[in-house]
Amino acid sequence: MLPENDLPAAVPPPVRVAVVGGGISGLAAAHRLHALFPTAELRVYERRERVGGPLDTLHQDGWLIERGADSFTTKLPGAVQLCRELGIAEEIIGTNEQHRRALVARGPRLQPTPAGFVLMRANSVAGVLRSPVLSLRGKLRLLAEPFVRRAAGIEQPQYDESVASFATRRLGREAFERLVQPLLAGIYVADAERLSLAGTMPEFLQAEREHGSLTRSLWRGSQAAPSPQQQAENMSRGARYGVFVSLRGGVGQLVQSLLDALPVGTVETGAEVQQVARTDEGRWTLTVAGAAGTRAEHFDALVMATPAPRAAALLADVDTELAGRLARIRCASSAVIGLVCRREQIEHPLDGFGFVVPAIEGRDLVAGSFASVKYPGRVPDDIVHLRAFVGGALRPELTDLPDAELVQLARREFGELLGLRGEPVWSDVARWHESMPQYDVGHVPLVDGLMARAAQLPRFALAGNSYRGVGIPQCIAGGRNAAESVAAQLNDRQ
Repeated sequence: MLPENDLPAAVPPPVRVAVVGGGISGLAAAHRLHALFPTAELRVYERRERVGGPLDTLHQDGWLIERGADSFTTKLPGAVQLCRELGIAEEIIGTNEQHRRALVARGPRLQPTPAGFVLMRANSVAGVLRSPVLSLRGKLRLLAEPFVRRAAGIEQPQYDESVASFATRRLGREAFERLVQPLLAGIYVADAERLSLAGTMPEFLQAEREHGSLTRSLWRGSQAAPSPQQQAENMSRGARYGVFVSLRGGVGQLVQSLLDALPVGTVETGAEVQQVARTDEGRWTLTVAGAAGTRAEHFDALVMATPAPRAAALLADVDTELAGRLARIRCASSAVIGLVCRREQIEHPLDGFGFVVPAIEGRDLVAGSFASVKYPGRVPDDIVHLRAFVGGALRPELTDLPDAELVQLARREFGELLGLRGEPVWSDVARWHESMPQYDVGHVPLVDGLMARAAQLPRFALAGNSYRGVGIPQCIAGGRNAAESVAAQLNDRQ
């Protein structure tokens, strides 16, 4: 018998880390965790049968069809940086610059947005004056923006107001209803009367705070040459590409590349986390319902990458205060109807990337996209891929319509606005249930508070589009930040 001091040392069990939610935020978190803590045993649980959330690329009969998100911005570094890490940066493609513009519905016609108008800022007086979207009175009110006073209290750090209030105050009601509201609805599918300016477009808030006017901030900004640091940051963000890009294989290529980079068996789909609890030893216990039944799994750390309402439900027994704050973040649902048609079926020249629809038009669409114009080569040249967006905060009931009715809705709207005739060659409906968080006024301090509360839970972090941005780069950045926080705590523990 060996002396006690000659016995082999017990091998400690591997550190186990769970990620709940297999959207882009959860996958980015898992990828970063694996890089920082390669010895950890990672598990990603996704209750759907596929990962990626609204990043869903369909390859159908040689066509490439995006069923949800189709682009990411290069103004923020997260997505481009991740593509470089995954070895797919050379797969990044830009949009079709020949038709890079947006249209807006006015009556039965689609009109171009004023040249140089970006969300809430008019970069060209001539562009505004020539636009058929606004009346003469609306144009003059928009151009009077430099003479509008600063809002009282805007110098306060916690100042916030709704996008509708801000845009109406600075640009006039007509510019808000005809331009700002539909353009933002196409991004956030939100009610602009409740949408937080500080939470969605803080740069406009800062422009008024510092310069007293959006127009004056533009004038002063154009006079300043970029510093060497800014030039370097622009390159890191992907300055050699356009503002919006995708991948040759669609945004689903990013999802698949993340899956391929993770150890086999890391991701489990069709696995619903039904309950989360803390043990007396400070570990996390997850009750998981999957194909093999319901089981309890134990972990040393946890990243919660679900929509905020789902996170609230799962954390109710762990921290009631945190759960209550999470529950205050609402989410909206939407549906994307894809139609593939022959080019000769459509009268409209399709001379843009798509169009947005003001709520005051009373139509059923939030927006429409000319997907095959935006990214040519994904369907044959004699084929057109159109996408219709419905639902959101203003028309939630539409997402519950049967598929056949949604296809008919899209055909009717495209018929009136684009001159679409006849049956589509192919159609598809994708529903995104509670996938878009609503950043209501007060969102920033709400998130700051709940993040501070979440940081009090050992080896725990939140990620996802519910908190600090809804775009792909923001989701990736949030997932990576959550991973780095958890990894640092695990390293400190060892």
